[in-house]
Amino acid sequence: MREGPDIARIASLVGDPARANMLNALMGGTALTASELALEAGVSLPTASSHLSKLMDGGLLTLASQGRHRYYGLAGPQVAGMLEAIIGVAEAVGPKRVRPGPRDAAMRVARVCYDHLAGEQAVAMLDRLVDRKLLLRQENEIRLSPSAISHFAALGIEIDSKAKRPI
Repeated sequence: MREGPDIARIASLVGDPARANMLNALMGGTALTASELALEAGVSLPTASSHLSKLMDGGLLTLASQGRHRYYGLAGPQVAGMLEAIIGVAEAVGPKRVRPGPRDAAMRVARVCYDHLAGEQAVAMLDRLVDRKLLLRQENEIRLSPSAISHFAALGIEIDSKAKRPI
C-alpha cells in the first residue's frame, strides 16, 4: 500500500451515479434537503439517506439544521473545484448524457454554479470581456488584463488580488 491521499475512497464516493447526481445538484450553491436530493438522484428517501451519510463521512458535504429541516451542502470550494474538474474531464473524454443541461430553459440562460456565474448569459459576458481585452486567455487560464482593475473599479467592482481560487 502506498502512502498519501486515498484517491480511490473519494473517487468511489463521487463515482456512484446517485451520489454524483446529488453532488451535481448541490453545485448550484443552494443547500438542499434529503428529500430534494433523493428526487435529484432518482432514489428513495432511505436510499438517499444512506448515500448522504457516506458523503458526510467522506467529508464532501456539510449539514445545517434550520428548525426541523436539515440542509446538505458541499463542504466547500475545494469539493466544488474537484467536481468541476471531473465534469470538465467527463465533457472532454466521456460519453455525453442524453438530457441537455437544466430542464428549465430559463436556467440554461442565466444561472449560478456553486460560486460563479454559468449559463448562456455568463458565457456571452465572458466572450465580450475577452473581446474587449479585459480578460486574457492564456492556454487553459483566464487572467485579468492590466486595464481590467481600473475598468471594474469605475463600475464599482472591487477586484480581490488575493482571490482564493483562480479567476
